[in-house]
Amino acid sequence: MKARQALYIDGVWCPAEGRDTIDVVNPVDEQVIGQVPAGTAEDVDHAVRAARAALPAWAAAPPAERAARLAALRDVLVARKDEIAGTITAELGSPLAFSQAVHMGTPIAVAGSYAELAATYAFEEKVGNSTVYHEPIGVVGAITPWNYPLHQIVAKVAPALAAGCTVVLKPAEDTPLTAQAFADAVHEAGVPAGVLNLVTGLGPVAGQALAGHPDVDLVSFTGSTAVGSRIAATAGAAVKKVALELGGKSANVILPSADLARAVNVGVANVMSNSGQTCSAWTRMLVHTAQYDAAVELAARAAAKYGDRIGPVVNARQRDRVRGYIEKGLAEGARLVAGGVEPPRERGYFISPTVFADVTPEMTVAQEEIFGPVLSILRYEDEEDALRIANGTVYGLAGAVWAGDEAEAVAFARRMETGQVDINGGRFNPLAPFGGYKQSGVGRELGVHGLAEYLQTKSLQF
Repeated sequence: MKARQALYIDGVWCPAEGRDTIDVVNPVDEQVIGQVPAGTAEDVDHAVRAARAALPAWAAAPPAERAARLAALRDVLVARKDEIAGTITAELGSPLAFSQAVHMGTPIAVAGSYAELAATYAFEEKVGNSTVYHEPIGVVGAITPWNYPLHQIVAKVAPALAAGCTVVLKPAEDTPLTAQAFADAVHEAGVPAGVLNLVTGLGPVAGQALAGHPDVDLVSFTGSTAVGSRIAATAGAAVKKVALELGGKSANVILPSADLARAVNVGVANVMSNSGQTCSAWTRMLVHTAQYDAAVELAARAAAKYGDRIGPVVNARQRDRVRGYIEKGLAEGARLVAGGVEPPRERGYFISPTVFADVTPEMTVAQEEIFGPVLSILRYEDEEDALRIANGTVYGLAGAVWAGDEAEAVAFARRMETGQVDINGGRFNPLAPFGGYKQSGVGRELGVHGLAEYLQTKSLQF
């Protein structure tokens, strides 16, 4: 897709001459593939005013009409699947097959789920002598990351539109072309002018202006815990609701009764997926001491298979950050059994699939989110030790438990301080609530729980 020198506001592409521009770089070959406008606070204000003007009509639209527009949006995404997948590959570096299957497949499913929910959700209910109404919260400021550029947009915009809200979207500056393609899809789907507005720009400028705008009723942000904390502080000054999906350092707990080879191989695949740029990745593998050496050997062999399968990380800054964590792991005494800091290619922001053994819970690589293809393997003595290690970070986004008996795995998972746990390799469910405990965030995305984030409740007593 060719980059537009424009912002999508009030149903039209508004030329943005005179703005600074943001280079869009292909992380495979480090070449600039386009430029987009660096939106200003004034641009954000223009977009918010358009969203505010469009709100009354969209909020009053019958749920069936909102459902029809979302169904049309899903159909447009299906029709443009290969084109948008190519855009994602160009600006994120994801292998094309992964872009088609995951980066497109998941948001298509999510858009479809909200088309159904908009048509079936009980926006009005009777509770005793009260009628309870679930009403749109208003104008939403959606600030999205680059790691799953279309999915993260759809996971915010689709439930907001289903609820009757209008949206101003500020996408990550690394992947703005995907956001422009999404705005085109929304337009083609017949969503009314002003219901979705797009302002590309930098976080400290456009993002900050959006989070602090007095006419934004809810800020939905996905990204780092540090930035999420600042957004919450900005929104809190105006007593504004926030939904925050933040960092993770998820534990993959392999109990002694599990199928060790399967648990390790699936665990490595989970970490390497999307070049490790997944907030819910199981980046800490916890193995009983009696099985530890075997697990390390299995993981090292599995990681070696991903050398030519994964793409680069998104940019030079992220590449250097991940390398810094690998160096830190070595300095603190972790044992490298796969990968390392040496670049696997002369060009591009590539990181070798990396596995650390002999990691202890207090090490930096066991505590901080690396956001790259780096796995840490920790040993535990018994289940209580495993639980202490699993819960021993500031994060609580996701995780996994493996056991020969499902009930054993469930009993352990219920004690984990985390928002989502996969049991014996359970599949991702786009209808299940996604979100974290502790510093992994506030609120939930996806399914009916995600829709509820964009609604407020009013009761009338009779």
